[in-house]
Amino acid sequence: MEPRLHLMTNDLGAELGKRFADVSLGITRSALPRSTQELVMLRASQINGCGFCVDLHTKTAAAAGESAVRLHLVAAWRRSTVFTGAERAALALAEEGTRIADAHPGVSDETWAGVREHYDEEQSTALVYLVAMINAANRLGVIAHHEGGSLPSTGLA
Repeated sequence: MEPRLHLMTNDLGAELGKRFADVSLGITRSALPRSTQELVMLRASQINGCGFCVDLHTKTAAAAGESAVRLHLVAAWRRSTVFTGAERAALALAEEGTRIADAHPGVSDETWAGVREHYDEEQSTALVYLVAMINAANRLGVIAHHEGGSLPSTGLA
């Protein structure tokens, strides 16, 4: 399948892409651990079926030293023993924040309490923005037909 649209090849797309990247850079530079960021982006991308983002975040996390076992188990994190309590709280928020439209009641008080148990105000803010931004990126990729599998597996960290 060919991409429907190359989002960065026109003036408006380039301008909007720059703004999008600026928000993402702020999240990346936050105190939220980078490994947690990658796990959250991978899980939301799996749920949304964005092959490009699953490919990107799997390879980026691996290049940064994330283990293959943990990457393979992100989709089944609730039934896995390899994630910390903080990572589990972040993954729960990613799932509930991603599945809002699936007749899900939104982010539960229990999930939010778990986030606040492990993350301070700045980290929680970064996490909320991260979930929103990866969902937006997934939608852009799926709508435009950006597929996974063509990204190099080195040099992404």
